[in-house]
Amino acid sequence: MTDFDLSNLDSVDPKQFAQIVKSTSADQIKAIMGSEQRGKVLDAIFGRMPTLFRADRAGSTNAVIHWNVGDRPDGGVDTYELVIADGKCTLSPEPANDPKLTLTMGAADFLKVVSGTGNPVMMFMTGKLKAKGDLGLAANIANLFDIPKA
Repeated sequence: MTDFDLSNLDSVDPKQFAQIVKSTSADQIKAIMGSEQRGKVLDAIFGRMPTLFRADRAGSTNAVIHWNVGDRPDGGVDTYELVIADGKCTLSPEPANDPKLTLTMGAADFLKVVSGTGNPVMMFMTGKLKAKGDLGLAANIANLFDIPKA
C-alpha cells in the first residue's frame, strides 16, 4: 500500500490524488477504505469539493446532493451532503436536507468517480452507482466540479 500514502492527504493536489488512485490496485483501495483511514480519506475528499466547484458552469442550479458511500467495515454507509445554491457549493456537517439527488456507490467506485479514473455512466449502467432523484442533475454533476483526469 505504499502507493496510497494517507499521511499528507490534505497536501496532495487533485491531479496527484487521481494518479494515486489510478496506480493503486483495487484490493489496496478496498483495504484502505475498510480501515480506520476511511473517515480521513472521505473527509478530505468531501472537504475539498467546494473548492473544486465550478460556479461558472452551475448557472441557476440549486440542489442538495447526498453521497452515500458504502462498504463501511460495519456494513453501513457514510452519507455526505453537498448543497449547491446561489453559485456556491457547501458541505453540510451532517445530512439535514431533503436531497434532490442521492448517489450511492461502494467506496472503491466512489474514489474512481471523484478522481476521474472511473466511468460513472458505465458504473450506473452496471449497477455499481445508483442515482435516485434528478437524473438530469446526475448526468451533469461531473460538469459542476473540476474533476482531474489521471
